[in-house]
Amino acid sequence: MNRCRAVLLILALVVLAGCASSGTAKPKPSELNPGQGSGPYQGAGLTPAQPRPSFTLTDTAGKPFPFGTTTAGHPTLLYFGYTHCPDVCPATMADISIALKRVPAALAAKTYVVFITTDVKRDSGPVIAQWLANFTDGAKAHFVGLRGTQDQIDAAQAAAHVSLASDEGQTHSSELLLYGPDDYARVAFLQSTTLQKQIAHDLQVVAAA
Repeated sequence: MNRCRAVLLILALVVLAGCASSGTAKPKPSELNPGQGSGPYQGAGLTPAQPRPSFTLTDTAGKPFPFGTTTAGHPTLLYFGYTHCPDVCPATMADISIALKRVPAALAAKTYVVFITTDVKRDSGPVIAQWLANFTDGAKAHFVGLRGTQDQIDAAQAAAHVSLASDEGQTHSSELLLYGPDDYARVAFLQSTTLQKQIAHDLQVVAAA
């Protein structure tokens, strides 16, 4: 049975925000615009645009990584998933890697790719680092793997306005967010046969804005 039941939503559906940790309110979700290619984007436009979230998790070297301040001003691709996923997660990361090789090297070098595990029990720092190494060859971007406690991961998902993972992290949002240098996400992506093309195109659009 497919253990990576990431939510492959059609673009007409609303991507629900995950519940925040106990005692805090749910953030307002964004909606993916119904059709790809709307406006300047080949991915799905976000309504409303979402500000770059602020949260701190732990990187693969065991050091704190303040997402908001470290990536501020940089094009940033943010994705939640887990390393044992047999299909959607590695496919998405591979598409990101290929897309980065299709944009100017100077742009790729400015870009962050941040992967946050939803599997807090199995995805240690070394496990994430080894898994990410499958996608970094030839890609000049900054690839960052992050982990944390369940409460921290839940809070990060809520701050990013994606649905909260369940089933020990194996059911998670398939949304890939793209933040521009202006620190807003105006476009997101879902797994598709044209994902590489969409990312390469829209990364250049947000970088030029």
